[in-house]
Amino acid sequence: MKYIISVLALIFAFSCSSQKNPSEYSRIEYEAGACFGFCPVFTLTISPDKTAVLEAEHFNFTKNPSKADFSKEREGTFKTTIKDTDYSRLISLLDDLNVKNLNDKYGERNITDLPTSYLRIQFKDGTQKNIEDYGKRGNEKLMEVYKFFEDLRHNQQWVKVQ
Repeated sequence: MKYIISVLALIFAFSCSSQKNPSEYSRIEYEAGACFGFCPVFTLTISPDKTAVLEAEHFNFTKNPSKADFSKEREGTFKTTIKDTDYSRLISLLDDLNVKNLNDKYGERNITDLPTSYLRIQFKDGTQKNIEDYGKRGNEKLMEVYKFFEDLRHNQQWVKVQ
């Protein structure tokens, strides 16, 4: 009986200590810039309470863009609450990046038609990290984060507010 109680106590202790700490991020922002084509242009800002604002400029929701779309007005401002599983995945991706140790700039500017992405992270300790990536190819883990943000435009329930 003592053995069973000891094992249960150990399991309980490990399960309590292995729970993930709350997010260290106070604001997460991703901006996708324009290119000489139909690249989506938007800014997505996410707060720790999982609320998100999508500032959609162009080519975010158009299936088959054309030159005529360049003259259209911006698509609008949208809000949502990021799904729990998606928010947890985002935090995991950022934690795996070791954001504070990344370079501030990535990309080779010898090619003139690539989009630039900006990843801006504000930490709860008051520090921040800004990453500019011309061509969106900084490293494999960054590319995965960029794709995640790009996908959020289509896998959340956005409500247009402006």
